[in-house]
Amino acid sequence: PPPRGHSFFLLALPSMMNSTFWWRRRIVASVMSFFIVFRRDVKGFVQTFRRVPRHIGILPSGHTTLRREESQHSQLVLRLLNSPPVRPLTSSALVSAISSSKGSDSETAGGTEDQLIERRIAAKGDQIRQLKADGMSKEDLAPHVEELLALKALANPGEESKREVVKKTEGRDKVKKSGNKNGGGDASESEIRQARLDKVTAMVEAGQNPYAYSFNPTHTAAELKCIYEGNLEGGEEDENADVSVAGRIMTRRVFGKLAFFTLLDESGTIQLQLDKKRLGAAFKDLKAWTDSGDIIGVRGTIRRTDKGELSVYCTEWKMLTKSALPLPDKFHGLTDISKRYRQRHLDLIVNSDVRDTFRKRALMTSALRQQLNDLGFLEIETPVLHNEPGGAEAKPFETYHNSMGMDLTLRIATELHLKRLIVGGFHRVYELGRIFRNEGISTRHNPEFTSVELYQAYADYNDMMELTEDLICGMCQSVHNSLRVQYGEHDINLEKPWRRITMHDIVKGQMPEFDFAALDPTDPASVEAAKGAASARGVPKVELLGTVGEVLNACFEELCEPTLIQPTFVIDYPVEVSPLAKPHRTKPGLTERFELFATGREIANSFSELTDPIDQRERFEAQALKKAAGDEEACGVDEDFLLALEQGMPPTGGLGIGIDRVIMLLTDSASIRDVIAFPLLKKEE
Repeated sequence: PPPRGHSFFLLALPSMMNSTFWWRRRIVASVMSFFIVFRRDVKGFVQTFRRVPRHIGILPSGHTTLRREESQHSQLVLRLLNSPPVRPLTSSALVSAISSSKGSDSETAGGTEDQLIERRIAAKGDQIRQLKADGMSKEDLAPHVEELLALKALANPGEESKREVVKKTEGRDKVKKSGNKNGGGDASESEIRQARLDKVTAMVEAGQNPYAYSFNPTHTAAELKCIYEGNLEGGEEDENADVSVAGRIMTRRVFGKLAFFTLLDESGTIQLQLDKKRLGAAFKDLKAWTDSGDIIGVRGTIRRTDKGELSVYCTEWKMLTKSALPLPDKFHGLTDISKRYRQRHLDLIVNSDVRDTFRKRALMTSALRQQLNDLGFLEIETPVLHNEPGGAEAKPFETYHNSMGMDLTLRIATELHLKRLIVGGFHRVYELGRIFRNEGISTRHNPEFTSVELYQAYADYNDMMELTEDLICGMCQSVHNSLRVQYGEHDINLEKPWRRITMHDIVKGQMPEFDFAALDPTDPASVEAAKGAASARGVPKVELLGTVGEVLNACFEELCEPTLIQPTFVIDYPVEVSPLAKPHRTKPGLTERFELFATGREIANSFSELTDPIDQRERFEAQALKKAAGDEEACGVDEDFLLALEQGMPPTGGLGIGIDRVIMLLTDSASIRDVIAFPLLKKEE
């Protein structure tokens, strides 16, 4: 016979109801009574009857079932079932069903209400053990476990009344349904928040601080995985280990007296194994007070589970910070792009690749600084508030200083102040900092961005090309093991030397029918010829341009720039678009200037710096005329800089690198917002 407690229910077929078979009912009832008196279980099949599947649970009212209830009078309770078996009820429905049937069950069983519940617990426990033995999956078994827990809650409600248990059980079901916030759960975020704040109150009332002051982890998740890599077999424990870790609960799985949490710290994730046997009374608090998103600290040994997962086998736990808001749903994640940028803290919590991007950014900027420091450059900070914007062609942000009564702008470059430091006697200076430009926003442009500008006395733009290669390759090697990186569909090769080509030659490659180098920049007919050739190739707004150099630059930006995927130095720019660069020593009308391009966008800009104060004043005045004519990006005359330049500045090479764009390249990021922790966004309506 099967073990005690594994009773088989017999279901009457519809033909059983026919009076012709009344004698069969009498025989079956007599046989069952005989076995029950001698505490044996009915086994097998009886003709015209079939066995009830083991997963049958408590049935709604209106159904009848044939079942056994042992009571002090050894009575047999028969109920006829007219419908198929049903799945176990949810915990709240179970409690309701038990409560509504207490009167009749108590009477038929001949015992007290508590005895009835205890018998139900025993029967359900036997059923769950058998289902496990039969190989039922955890997902299918979960409703049965939930049903058993609800029965136990009714049997041992503690200081709470059974009505409070019912209320808590229903609340638990409701919060579970709301796990997928986007999936139409019953509970709103405000309701979940209130439920979590109620737990904060419960902790305070129990004398526990839900917002701890400190905790001392001995290891990070990554350190533990490194230490135990290749050690411990499945099911084996390092009982001599005594480790402490702290982090955020990302997933939380509770199975009665056993729980598994996934803990996230800065280095990665590690599993926590928690059970009632080790934690004692603290296990009950763990189940009652914790949620995903909470920050906890634990202490324990190290164990590798039977499935091979390295785990901290906890002996202690402590709430460090109770989270009032839930994490994004683990299946859908945080996919709303705007929300990712606005709530970057959530983006960092749930997306490991985002954390990796900003970790790499920090390593690269640190490597850049170290390289410059090793080369003898000094980082000296310059003002953010300027009387006169300069150093670039860009529209500035305007502000006003109240106590000084001054109109000011945020800096659009650090160039002019750093050059004044060169005049003052420093030979190598740089600044890595924020720049502000009141311009449009795109995947390549943000109103505030990070750049490094550096100036080296007694150097020219050829020296700056070599320095640019060294700096960017050094940044790459700080986070990659190779100078070949993947950017989208392109394999970018950063191995030196990089391609060098003049602006005239690269435009000639796209417009072989027209040669800008053959034009006389001072001849008005040359300007019109250049405009005509550019218009024929679809270059926009050339009719607004007034010089050959400006038309050449427009053709380059429209026709050539998007094609520059591999790192390329474009050199020798027209003087009209390079107001701070020294005239080319052999090519009239051009300057000793280069820009570095890769993946179709500008990354760096460099000059042999203009040191002639008279030439510099003339260029500033030409820019001022453009500004007066309505050009918002033109600069004015900076008299303080001209005064310093007249004191004498040595031959100098200058370089500016857009840090955000380099980070984009080296982390395969499609948008500049992906590499700026908190990009500027429009205000939500």
